[in-house]
Amino acid sequence: MRKKLDKLYRNQSLIYKVFLLAITTFLVVYLFPKGGKFKYDFQKGKVWQEETLYAPFDFAIQKTEEEILREQQEVKDNFIEYFHYDTEIFNSVKLKFDENFPVFFSNLDISNNRLKTLRFYGDQLLDKIYEYGVVEEGVNYNNEKRINLVIDNEERTILFDNITQFNEIKTIINDYLEDKNISQYSNKFYNLFFDVIRPNVSADEELTKRTLEQELSKITTTRGNVEVGKRIVAKGEVVEGEKFEILNSLRKEYQSQLWSDKNYLLIVFGYSVLVALAFLMLMLFLQKFRPAIFENNNKVTFIFFNVFVMILVTTFVVKYNVKFLYVVPLCILPLILKTFFDPRLGFFIHVLTVLLLGFIVPNSFEYVYLQIIAGIVTTQTISELHKRANLFISVGQITTAYIVVYFSFYITYEGSLENMNLLTFGMFILNGLATLSALPLVYIYEKVFGLVSDVSLLELTDTNSRLLKQLSDKAPGTFHHSLQVANIAEAAANEIGANSMLVRVAALYHDIGKMNNPTYFTENQTTSVNPHNDLDPKESAKIIINHVIEGIEMAKKNNLPDRIIDFIRTHHGTSVVYYFYKKEESMNENVNVEDFRYPGPTPFSKETAILMMADAVEAASKSLKNPTFPIIDSFVDKIVGKQMDEGQFLNANITFKEIQIVKKVMKKKLTNIYHLRVEYPE
Repeated sequence: MRKKLDKLYRNQSLIYKVFLLAITTFLVVYLFPKGGKFKYDFQKGKVWQEETLYAPFDFAIQKTEEEILREQQEVKDNFIEYFHYDTEIFNSVKLKFDENFPVFFSNLDISNNRLKTLRFYGDQLLDKIYEYGVVEEGVNYNNEKRINLVIDNEERTILFDNITQFNEIKTIINDYLEDKNISQYSNKFYNLFFDVIRPNVSADEELTKRTLEQELSKITTTRGNVEVGKRIVAKGEVVEGEKFEILNSLRKEYQSQLWSDKNYLLIVFGYSVLVALAFLMLMLFLQKFRPAIFENNNKVTFIFFNVFVMILVTTFVVKYNVKFLYVVPLCILPLILKTFFDPRLGFFIHVLTVLLLGFIVPNSFEYVYLQIIAGIVTTQTISELHKRANLFISVGQITTAYIVVYFSFYITYEGSLENMNLLTFGMFILNGLATLSALPLVYIYEKVFGLVSDVSLLELTDTNSRLLKQLSDKAPGTFHHSLQVANIAEAAANEIGANSMLVRVAALYHDIGKMNNPTYFTENQTTSVNPHNDLDPKESAKIIINHVIEGIEMAKKNNLPDRIIDFIRTHHGTSVVYYFYKKEESMNENVNVEDFRYPGPTPFSKETAILMMADAVEAASKSLKNPTFPIIDSFVDKIVGKQMDEGQFLNANITFKEIQIVKKVMKKKLTNIYHLRVEYPE
C-alpha cells in the first residue's frame, strides 16, 4: 500500500495533467453544437470538388434568414391593429345625457313638443358621434390606416378616420345642427355634450400582439421539397444561388437527423477523440519543446484556461448572435501567451484553438484562414508590450490584416462590391479595440497565476523602488556592484537571444541579502577595518553564504516574483567561498569543504547562468591592479572556466558557443569600465 502511495505521489504532476486534459476536453465538447458534422465542405461561389451529389433522402428547402425576415416584415406592414369599443362607457354617456338634458334646456321658453324634438335630435347626434366610438385625445394615428374595431366581440374593419376624435366633435355638432335648422341651440348642445362625452375607443395591445404572433407563426421556414435521388450539384459546378441554398438545407437536415438518441453517444465520442487529440498534441509539444513549462502545473493550467475561455466566448457569441463573431478578440490569446512565454508557443496554441473553433463557427474555412493570418501578424509584430505605442501599432496591423483578408474573400465569393456590408469592417475595428484589453488582462493573470511579464519587470527596474532604495542606503557598494552586473548581464543576454529584461532585473536584486550585514562585504567597507579579521573562517563563510538565504527571505517578504527569487537562489550555485576555505585549510588540515559551499541549486537556464558569470567576473575584477587587454582576457577566461570545471552550468540550457559569446561581451564591458585604450608608441 505504501509503495502505491509513493508511486502516486511521484506521479502526481502527470496525474494532474491527465485530469486537466480530460476536464477541458469534457467542457469543450459540451460547448460544441448539438448536431452532427456535415461531411461535405462547400463555399458560396466555389467549384464543387466532390463527386456528383444526389439527395440521400427527402428534405425540405430551407428559406434563408433574409427571406424569412422579409416575409415577417410584409406581415407586419399589412397587419391590421385592434381597437376596443367600450359599450358600457357609451351606455353611461347616454344615461348621463338623459339626466343632464333637462338641466341645460329647462330655462328655454319653448313648447314641450319643441323640447321633445330637441331631445330626439340630441339622441341622434349622440348616436352619430358614438357610431364607431370616440378615441382618446392625443392619439396620433394615420387616418387612412385600416383598423379592426371590436364591438361586443364583433370585429369590424374600418378606417381609423371613421372614429370620432375630440377635436372633431364641435364640427360634427355644428354640421348636424345646421342640417336640422337648429343652430340657435348650438351653445346649449356644446355645453351638454362636452360635459357628458367620454372616450370609449382604445388600442387593444394585447389582442394585437397575440394576433400578430399567430400570423407570424404561420410563416413557414421552407419552400418546396427535394425528393430522394434528385441531383443536387454535379462535380465541377459552381455552388451558388439555388444550389447553395439546397446544400445548406441538406446540411441542416443531415445534422438534425444525425443528432438523435441512437447516434448521440457515437457523435460525442467522435468529438471527444478529436478534441482530446488536439490537447494531447499541445501536451506533447510542451513536453518536447518547452519542458520547463510542461513541468510547471501552474503554467499548464494557465494555457488550458486561456484556450477554454476563448472557445467559451466564441461559442456564446455564435449561439446568441453569430453576426458579432468577428468582434471576439481571438488574437488576445497569442498576444498574452507571447507576453508570458514565447511567440512560437503562442502561435502553436492559437492554431490549435482556431482548429477547434472550426467545429463551432459557420464558414469554417474562411474563419480558420482569417484567424491564422491574424495570429501570424500578432506573433510577428507585437513585441516589448511594456512600450504602449507598440501595442497600438500592432493592433492596427492586426485589424488591417482582418480587413484585407475578409475583403479578398468577399470579392472572391461575390465577384462584386455591390452588396458589401460595411458593418463587418466595423466589427473588425471593435475587435481591435477589444484586443487592447490584453494589457489589463496581463496584470490580472500576473496576480492570479503568479506569472511575470515584461511590464512587471520594467516596474522592478525602477531604482527608486523601496527595496532598491534600501539597498542603495544600507549597502551602497553592493548597489553599485548590482548596477554594473546588470549592465554586463543585459548586454550578454542580448547577444545570445536570452531574456535581457529578466536578467537585468534579477541582477539588480540578486544581492539584496547583503543589506543585513553590509560591512562584511568588501564593496561596502569604507575603512581599513575588516570585521572578518575578528571572526573564525567558518563564521565568516557562514555570513557570506547567508546573504543568499537572507536575500530569498527578503525577496519573498517584499513579494518579488518567483522568477527573480530563482536568480537569488542560483547566482552562486554550489560554488565554494574559496578565500575563507583556504584560510581555514591553512589552520586546519581536516577542513570540511561543505562548510564553505553555497547551498545551490546550480543555474538552470541561460539567464541564471549569465548572471552567475557576470556576478563573479564583476566582483573579482575589483582585485585587478593594473588591468590591460591581455589581463582582462585571461582573467575572464579563468573565472568562467573555473565555474565550468565545477559543473555549475550542467543544468542550464546554455551551449559552449553561447558561453564564448558571453565571455566576449564581458571582456568588452570590463574594458569600457576601466577605460582602457590602445598604448601608442612614444
